[in-house]
Amino acid sequence: MARYTGPKDKISRRFLTPLFGSSRALERRAYPPGQHGLRAGRRKKSEYAVALGEKQKLKFQFGVLEKQFRGYYEEASRRRGVTGDILLQLLETRLDNVCYRLGFGNSRQAARQLVGHGHVLVNGKRLNVPSYICKPGDVIKVGGKPSSQQLGLRMLDLTQAVPMKDWVTIDREKMEGTVARLPEVEDIEPLVNVSLVVELYSR
Repeated sequence: MARYTGPKDKISRRFLTPLFGSSRALERRAYPPGQHGLRAGRRKKSEYAVALGEKQKLKFQFGVLEKQFRGYYEEASRRRGVTGDILLQLLETRLDNVCYRLGFGNSRQAARQLVGHGHVLVNGKRLNVPSYICKPGDVIKVGGKPSSQQLGLRMLDLTQAVPMKDWVTIDREKMEGTVARLPEVEDIEPLVNVSLVVELYSR
């Protein structure tokens, strides 16, 4: 299960975007890391550098590495429709992200760990694959083991004030959520210009 395990605040400061959730380091020092951080943003970037940066941001936001990300792009390009929108939809409907949207994790990383450790059931079956693509009608539930229930309760307490996206529904008492429909671009609120990512791959 490949994933990025390096420093998160450093990455957020590099892109000046809170890719992993709120970042106190970014709030205190809103400039890139390193001894030239304050002056690093003055140099004009090439179109390629800007597009590459957008791709890196999207990868970090959803916690996927290059090989897997390229697979999502190739799948999106094969489907009918706007490639960028379909790419975002594939990333947004990953099981770890759906758990994050349901409040089973206060970050995508926490939701991914919950899935990876076998605490989540999909349609009644235990599933520990964070990259599973959820479909409309899928029922995602926290498992019945005491350890799973304890983790689920803790996460739901931490996320109870977070607004719920309307493409998923949640029954907090049962710790059970449903994918009501596929998300639209406006539901996803990407932190990147995804059209630049598509242009980069289509060169």
